[in-house]
Amino acid sequence: MAERTALLERPPALAPPPRSLTGLLRGLVKTARPRQWVKNVLVVAAPAAAGRLFTQHAFVHLSLVFVLFTACAAAVYLVNDARDAAADRAHPVKRHRPVAAGQVPVPVAYAVGGTLGVLAPVAAAWLCPAAVCALLTAYLGMQLAYCVSLKHVLVVDLVVVTTGFLMRAMIGGLALGIPLSRWFLITTGFGALFMVSAKRYSEAVQMAGRAGATRALLTEYTTGYLRFVWQLAAGVSVLGYCLWALEEGGVPSAGVLPWRQLSMIAFTLAVLRYAVFADRGAAGEPEDVVLRDRPLALIGLVWLAMYGLAVANW
Repeated sequence: MAERTALLERPPALAPPPRSLTGLLRGLVKTARPRQWVKNVLVVAAPAAAGRLFTQHAFVHLSLVFVLFTACAAAVYLVNDARDAAADRAHPVKRHRPVAAGQVPVPVAYAVGGTLGVLAPVAAAWLCPAAVCALLTAYLGMQLAYCVSLKHVLVVDLVVVTTGFLMRAMIGGLALGIPLSRWFLITTGFGALFMVSAKRYSEAVQMAGRAGATRALLTEYTTGYLRFVWQLAAGVSVLGYCLWALEEGGVPSAGVLPWRQLSMIAFTLAVLRYAVFADRGAAGEPEDVVLRDRPLALIGLVWLAMYGLAVANW
């Protein structure tokens, strides 16, 4: 009876789909996670903060950096899925990934991922400042190390994923030679840690008691610890932003209203609203949380408007 129950609970094996060039290309694109590309929009963060976003020079360079970072991220996804293909086939959701399902052969995923991982830094060395090439190379090395071993190390896994977000936010400033404010780095870094740890916390809450249904490392974290991390990160990110907003040192604003200081309200409200989903254990992918919750999206638009007016000194 126990053996029969185990067989019923085990997801049926997927038959490898017939391969064609079109199907292979679609599988490669799907493996590159197009929905995740929205994260690379962070490359405009530093130029936007410095008020140097709307120029032809900035548009060309930031578009190039966006493409290069997307290529690096795609390379990591391809290598990760090729490496985890066997384990993914036993997962109720990940078994539908193109590599695990047989739509993309493992050697092809390795080959395409390796090619992108080499070409992106080479193109950056040729077309971008040396700092951009160095950052892209460091990102690739760190993420590949994460795929191989670091994702199994407590706390380090959180730091690596958070650093990936921070690198995205930094690279736009490096591409345009913009000095990076300490408050910008603190707010961005801890804001990323807030979202990453909130996602981990949500996974731990949703998958509690379901062995084998999620990443193994979550079983070593306690929900109390992950809650502590996202609460700490949320507080530090708000504090860092407020210190940036008050950094003018009492100099009167030349704008109609003190938008820089007023934007603290919208930023804090956005963090508090996001924390509602984190507390419920419903904070999945950050882009999904923001786009699916209308109040949060509206608060984000108000913050963007205030931030833009502060940068423009209107």
